[in-house]
Amino acid sequence: MTLVVLAHGTNDPAGRATWGALLTRVRSLLPDEEVRLAWAGVARPQLADLLPKLGAGPVVVVPAFLASGFHVRRDVPEQLAALGRTDVRVTDPLGPDPALVDAALERLRDAGWSDERVVLAAAGSTDPVAQADLETAASLVRERVGGEVPVGYVAGGDPRLADVVAAQDGPVALLTWLLAPGVFHRWASGVGAAVVAEPLGDHPAVASLLVERYRTAAALAS
Repeated sequence: MTLVVLAHGTNDPAGRATWGALLTRVRSLLPDEEVRLAWAGVARPQLADLLPKLGAGPVVVVPAFLASGFHVRRDVPEQLAALGRTDVRVTDPLGPDPALVDAALERLRDAGWSDERVVLAAAGSTDPVAQADLETAASLVRERVGGEVPVGYVAGGDPRLADVVAAQDGPVALLTWLLAPGVFHRWASGVGAAVVAEPLGDHPAVASLLVERYRTAAALAS
């Protein structure tokens, strides 16, 4: 059985290196399985490129996204339908998952967070389901840090991250709800926060969750 990790897509060298490092972690946890990477946009190979090269399934696709937006609920099912692939099982996305919240808080502490107001910095979406997932992630952060944790969007939808940071009373620490470095993280770093956490990247919790999603789907498919 093949695991395909579906990432958002980037041409940023640091971002691509991070995804490579994460795939190395996943392969170390699944030494007997084929593990491949596909991009949902921007870069190649995309699912429509990769799946025909894999031959007959079964295949498990794990969407490496932190919310259930367009790619998870529309793009991937439409691609599979167009390819006529009925041997591909698509799992839930990675987020919002408590294990990733804990990993993001670890990144925040590593960045030097002490008592600054925490803001969750997300790529953003205009999709109501994705926005609800991001609010769920923020609620999980609130449970761990106490107090309000507003959400700011870097790219899509409102409220914009820069506006959220500007509206806070006192210094702000950004909990980065992103998987890899790239343009979104650079934009987040420029909004005036006192502390900016690194993306989740190849944190062991991300690799473990990818493997968990895969094994659950593989057990159901067998």
